Amino acid sequence: MSLKLKFFAAALSATLLAACGDKPATTSAAPAGPTGTQSATQAPSPAAIAAEAKGFTVGSEMNVRRVFVFFDPQCPHCAALWQAAKPLRSQARFIWIPVGLMNPNSTLQGATLLAASDPVEAMDRHEASILAKQGGIAPAADIEAQKQAVAANTALMNRYGFASVPTIVANHAVTGEVVVKEGSMPTSVLANALGLQVPAGN
Repeated sequence: MSLKLKFFAAALSATLLAACGDKPATTSAAPAGPTGTQSATQAPSPAAIAAEAKGFTVGSEMNVRRVFVFFDPQCPHCAALWQAAKPLRSQARFIWIPVGLMNPNSTLQGATLLAASDPVEAMDRHEASILAKQGGIAPAADIEAQKQAVAANTALMNRYGFASVPTIVANHAVTGEVVVKEGSMPTSVLANALGLQVPAGN
């Protein structure tokens, strides 16, 4: 590989990893899109996300508190947030929305999770594999419709101009204000951001 090609490969790798962040953002949408090339065209709205995005729900469907999480299946920080959100499932229902940003496996695995008969169990297996640096679940067959859904989710995330994954959008449980947080965070920080009670031991 020539020196020029090596430099290009390194730059591309850095760009992809930058889309998977671990630092929490402010409570407003960032001005740049996941690739740093697209500006937000509309303000984030939980109601609009509920109407447009395709994800899977963790927690009771009857819970009126909804937390939307844009995540890339190849992002280790998303895997960490998956674990951090588990103690809060009794207080809110989390809707996990797969997007395809990091590499081709992102879309394939996101589509596989959407197609799973038990997406929560599949996500548990997948994120455990990601945290163990084993690559995640194997893509399923016949997932064309779900691949299109992941592409639509990614386009929606771009429209909002979110700068990294994971990104959380919700109405604060106390004030009702729209909360937007980018990056992974521990359970206590996540609970405080959403206006939820911090579980004991967190």
